[in-house]
Amino acid sequence: MSDLGNWVGIVTGSAAGIGAATARMLAARGAKVVVNYTKSLADAEQTAVACKAAGGDAVLCLADVSDDSACRKLAQTALDTWGRIDGLVNNAGGTKIVPHANLDGLSAEDFLWIYKVNVVGAYQMTRAVAPAMKAQGRGAIVNISSIAGVVGVGSSVAYAASKGAMNTMTLSLARALGPEIRVNAVCPGFVQGRWQQQWHGDAYPQRIRDEEAGTPLARAGSPEDMAEVAIMLLTSCANVTGEIIMSDAGRHLGFAAAKAR
Repeated sequence: MSDLGNWVGIVTGSAAGIGAATARMLAARGAKVVVNYTKSLADAEQTAVACKAAGGDAVLCLADVSDDSACRKLAQTALDTWGRIDGLVNNAGGTKIVPHANLDGLSAEDFLWIYKVNVVGAYQMTRAVAPAMKAQGRGAIVNISSIAGVVGVGSSVAYAASKGAMNTMTLSLARALGPEIRVNAVCPGFVQGRWQQQWHGDAYPQRIRDEEAGTPLARAGSPEDMAEVAIMLLTSCANVTGEIIMSDAGRHLGFAAAKAR
């Protein structure tokens, strides 16, 4: 399906995981995508190759979204290459894995770094693309948040708090940037992949089985599951802004009774 041939988007943190899946799926519909990375050049190159093989186009851009000048560089890369910006996916993020009960496991510096990437970075990227979107009369932004920001779980208290802030920021920006720009958020639950493998180690297969047993849809999510929702919000849903959509196989419905991990 090639219905996005004139569409240009930026996906931050798109070397792997949800970001890479989003870039590939956009390219499969003919889109042109800026593939962003900070450290994983080889992965980013693979994503760009996959985008081109899928029928779209891609350009790489090294940029740390916690740096405002790097965010402006990302936006300018899209404009210099293709002359427009139709969509932005704020996917880049960071965390520190600390059990929530370990209050001494997080420092003020940990909180500030996580906020700088997850919240300030998304804000700076939004600010960087907004003028082009406003000038062309339309645009869409999707923030990749987390169920952690809704129910207070996840890799650390700092991470959950940052995603809660991202959700609130989504509402604020949806009000501020309309009518030309729509702003929405996707809140993934468990997502299979390398990051979860690194977090859970040998317990990773059991973690997948727990998700499959503990969700109403009896499944553990994939990066592609999250990308589908993000792309829906980016490229259709013209009457939707300020929405926070959970994509977690219904896991949030059971948090009152289930043990949060």
